Amino acid sequence: MKKSSQKYLIIGSGPYSIGSSVEFDWCGVQVLRTLRRLGHETVFINSNPETVSTDFDECNRLYFEELTVERVLDVCEQEQPDGVIFSTGGQIAQNMAEALKEAGIHLLGTSVESIDRCEDREKFSQLCDDLHIDQPRWESFSQMKEAFSFAKQVDYPVLVRPSFVLSGAAMAVATDEENLREFLQTAIGTSKASVVISKFEENAKEVEFDGVAQDGRIVCSAIAEHVENAGVHSGDATIVLPPQNLYLETVRRVRRIAGELARELNISGPFNIQFLARHNEIKVIECNLRASRSFPFASKVLGQNFIELATRVLIGEEVPSQEVNPLDILRVGVKAAQFSFSRLKGADPALGVEMSSTGEVACFGHTIEEAFLKSLLATGFRVPQKGSKILVTLGKLRDKVAFRPIAGAFLRLGFLLVATERTAELFNDHGITCETVAKISSGEHPNVAELIESGEVGLVINTPNKFSHEEVTDGYGIRRAAIDANVPLIINLQAAKLLAQTLEKFPTADLLPVEPYSKD
Repeated sequence: MKKSSQKYLIIGSGPYSIGSSVEFDWCGVQVLRTLRRLGHETVFINSNPETVSTDFDECNRLYFEELTVERVLDVCEQEQPDGVIFSTGGQIAQNMAEALKEAGIHLLGTSVESIDRCEDREKFSQLCDDLHIDQPRWESFSQMKEAFSFAKQVDYPVLVRPSFVLSGAAMAVATDEENLREFLQTAIGTSKASVVISKFEENAKEVEFDGVAQDGRIVCSAIAEHVENAGVHSGDATIVLPPQNLYLETVRRVRRIAGELARELNISGPFNIQFLARHNEIKVIECNLRASRSFPFASKVLGQNFIELATRVLIGEEVPSQEVNPLDILRVGVKAAQFSFSRLKGADPALGVEMSSTGEVACFGHTIEEAFLKSLLATGFRVPQKGSKILVTLGKLRDKVAFRPIAGAFLRLGFLLVATERTAELFNDHGITCETVAKISSGEHPNVAELIESGEVGLVINTPNKFSHEEVTDGYGIRRAAIDANVPLIINLQAAKLLAQTLEKFPTADLLPVEPYSKD
């Protein structure tokens, strides 16, 4: 007969690092507090003195130990828990699941077999094929010649990563054969090293699904959109919840696919799915059968504690569906990343498929513009003053053309535009008044870096051109000059568009309403 009071061991997320930080500590704390409210005994293992979860009064027994299989087994031997919760400690905790199961530990939640079906790329690809779920084309290679052939077949750009690397580390986007060869030689070091290459989908929106399921039935969920197009790591992206720019059909298809995966994998507990969306064409990037970094954000925007519900599922309590109608969400939440480029001398403040952020903030508003501006201010962004110069350096011709209406919006707001030769020429040819400044590599003075250092520039908007090494070099100099001079920097076209849209509604931060946070 099952005891009314159980003892549970919860595995934490370890020391803070890029990709595993305070979000997972929040998850761990919510598990502990939920279990204690339900009258259960809690044992926690973690190794970070900065976390709330390692406060002595958060659990019945705390083990301040390294997160290794051996140490967790030692704690299990000592404590004899009725079950172990590992799905709220990020990838570090989940990586131990298979070894713990083999050692006879009673793991709670989604099965290790289902986790393997998601983390093994070939198995997950087969799963998607069986369910008729679309995904970016990919293959694994051990020979350069085969890799070049595949990249040419699917058409550049392609996403490349060593097959033994997890969570976005050591990934790169190759835009041509020379670029691909350089990555394979420098990052891998041998043509025989195994790599995974997939088609990099351009101009696609990234969509995230966070949810909790019980025996394959979704209990609660949240669908959020990235402001930046796909290609920016989800940990660095600006995330909006509820989504403001998704087609209704896109949302329906995302929900349908999430439901199919939850049923097929028999998910019990927290999970996260990342999608690509373009003109209602939906592709799945990956599925993580654990809590994600965005669980605290989703919980606070919806006023619904996802981890509390997940905990009740994990311990076997029957939890009814508690889905929230997006139309009933009366506020917009924006999660923005915090970076430390100013403290990292020489680092390139560019965003890509590898995560770079060292923190994040979440802000709320009645509109996306209100929440977005609050999130920028919270990360230290200084709103440029009316009449100041906005330096625009756009790498690709497509970006230059797409920026024209954005440039017009900044002019209407009373800003002055400055750009390097080609960008300025295109703007002026289309009736957009723009001053020309020399590129860094031109050898002329004053150049763009010197203009930034002079203090005349209130904002720098730079998008890199990955097809040209010269442009990348100049772009790095511009981005670094902006960081070193403490000038606000925008390095993404979609973020620049949203900023212009925001400043039209809120020309100064003084106009922002300040309201208390409430779950209602």
